Amino acid sequence: MTTTTASRALPLAATVLTGTVALYMALVAFGNITDFGTNQQFVRHVLAMDTTFKDEDLMWRAITTRWIQDTAYVLIIVWETAAALVLGYGTWLWSRRDHVRARRFSVYGLLMVMLLFGAGFIGIGGEWFAMWQSGDWNGLDAATRIFLLSGVVLLVDHFAGSEAGEVTPPR
Repeated sequence: MTTTTASRALPLAATVLTGTVALYMALVAFGNITDFGTNQQFVRHVLAMDTTFKDEDLMWRAITTRWIQDTAYVLIIVWETAAALVLGYGTWLWSRRDHVRARRFSVYGLLMVMLLFGAGFIGIGGEWFAMWQSGDWNGLDAATRIFLLSGVVLLVDHFAGSEAGEVTPPR
């Protein structure tokens, strides 16, 4: 009885949590598309480093060319949209009890989110472009929250697949 409950509970948790991140990413992408200018300004300020300490040793990193800033923003939106779609598909697969494929697609989507928020916003934005120095254009707390949430969901998805006895060797 305990095994049956666990084998049902973890995939359900994986379904709900993966769906939660999918919904979040879909709403973020939708918001960035329908209210393009708000976060466009955010990206422009971070890349321009115009609200940082203006340290000459760092300011050479600033990107002030508008088309490059806007291209970066559009690429972020495309990545967010793709991650939402991959996670949505993973959620659908979890709900269909196709745990092997669900876990695979969920991992892909969650890694996309973690790359965006971890490498992109925390690493590149936070450190390379010194976003941590800005009082006005600092998204590190939000990026850290989403990075950690995605990591927790990644662990749950992993355990849900292995608990159901559907562990497949890496390809």
